[in-house]
Amino acid sequence: MASAPSPPAGQLFVDIHTVLSDCDDGFANLRDGQQPIRAGAAGGGSPGEERKPVPLLARQISLESGIAVLDTGKEVKRGSSGKAKADNRVLSRNGKSLGGLSATGEDAAHRKGDFNIFRTKSTLGSRQNSLLPSRRENGPDLHRADGAPGSAGMEDRINESVPAGRYFAALRGPELDQVRDYEDILLPKDEVWPFLLRFPIGSFGMCLGLGSQAILWGALATSPAMAFLHVTPDINLALWLIALAVFAAVAVTYTLKCIFYFEAIRREYFHPVRVNFFFAPWIACMFLAIGAPPRIAPKLLHPATWCTFIAPVFVLELKIYGQWLSGGKRRLSKVANPSSHLSVVGNFVGAILAARVGWAEAGKFLWAVGLAHYLCVFVTLYQRLPTSEALPKELHPVYSMFIATPSAASIAWKAIYGEFDAVARTFYFIALFLYCSLVVRINFFRGFRFSMAWWAYTFPMTTASVATIRYAEEVPCAFSKGLALSLSLMSSTMVSLLFLCTLLHAFVWRSLFPNDLAIAITKDRSGGTRSHGKEKRHAK
Repeated sequence: MASAPSPPAGQLFVDIHTVLSDCDDGFANLRDGQQPIRAGAAGGGSPGEERKPVPLLARQISLESGIAVLDTGKEVKRGSSGKAKADNRVLSRNGKSLGGLSATGEDAAHRKGDFNIFRTKSTLGSRQNSLLPSRRENGPDLHRADGAPGSAGMEDRINESVPAGRYFAALRGPELDQVRDYEDILLPKDEVWPFLLRFPIGSFGMCLGLGSQAILWGALATSPAMAFLHVTPDINLALWLIALAVFAAVAVTYTLKCIFYFEAIRREYFHPVRVNFFFAPWIACMFLAIGAPPRIAPKLLHPATWCTFIAPVFVLELKIYGQWLSGGKRRLSKVANPSSHLSVVGNFVGAILAARVGWAEAGKFLWAVGLAHYLCVFVTLYQRLPTSEALPKELHPVYSMFIATPSAASIAWKAIYGEFDAVARTFYFIALFLYCSLVVRINFFRGFRFSMAWWAYTFPMTTASVATIRYAEEVPCAFSKGLALSLSLMSSTMVSLLFLCTLLHAFVWRSLFPNDLAIAITKDRSGGTRSHGKEKRHAK
């Protein structure tokens, strides 16, 4: 009996699934390969009779590398030496799977557009079971192999937390939202994903910008130092209603994403930049409460308002600050970036709201907690290690976050103690110096594309404007009033331009929410090919 040809040296393939090729599977364009290597002895036929090769379509798994190989099994190519040549074809990566298993024909159509791997667990099982073929008796099922789309192995890898360092190694660009060229992702790049899966947590930045503008124009209308402007309170009312409508729309949309795609929410939470934006919804709520028009809200708000909005902020702080303190893989020196100020500024905004409800002691507590962690974040971001790479050009707008925290601290001190004394002025002057240091570097904010995350960097300018108005009330002079007017106009102009750009991208160009590639990276580099050693070393 003729024995099967031996595999090439250093690589052994075992036939784990054989399918007759009489059905059209779409693999007609593959080159002819050798017969699959059988795990047992060949059956049937007499010893002297030459067995006619049967056309087979076999999928083989390398015991050495685990890479899947397709074999058409028509004929064995032989070289000049008479030895069989293995012409197995290794399937290439296509951005649609973990291990580079490329699907064609019916298999590709079967998995195309299947985003169930990011669905909530309660809806995942029923949807997957309806798509998976029946398992053969006493035989392996390739669809259940670890790494195959829709399999239990992939589901486990999706549900596992992605290390913080993995995000820095696999992503680049503004807000760490672009996948590096040598990385593979879990979802197709050439398809438009469902809208909820493309809706990021950074969309709440628009609520921060509009809510802070309502506070600014309310201060311009009621401040004695700015009475010469004769600002009508109707502007505050109009901006507050717009901010409320935008917040309601964004909150409802993101709530639906939490219901249907909770696994994508988990991915955003583990993202070192986006985790800070989970404070944004509650800070936006506090902005709406602080900037509420007098004709709608009373002068002294109910304490339940403060308790409702500060409770989620406090829970998030216990989690994130604990990670900073414990010194684990998500310690502050590893994940610190300018957006980390969002996790600190919530304390000072909560202190302002606590003063509005009449709980001064609660405001002092939050102010002290915010001060301690602001010093940690400020020093960490200033004192970067020599080996750390500079922020890319697209991330330069995040430098405005340096202004938000000291400005909010000065306003909170004024709200708690009733005067803009030496402590409040100290933090205000720090914010003013940082503001000037960014204004003179105008090239920092030129030459890069629009992003929804820019909205989160408008409220620092607005906060600095409000702090300047409070300073003008304490030190009324032409310089302080002119400075308050200039900063207010600059802030309102920036918000107006961003609002116009958002409308154009949403309704004219329809490019406001592209595919959110940042949430679809693999947990490790095992899903990619082995031909990118130079890029690996560069990433490390």
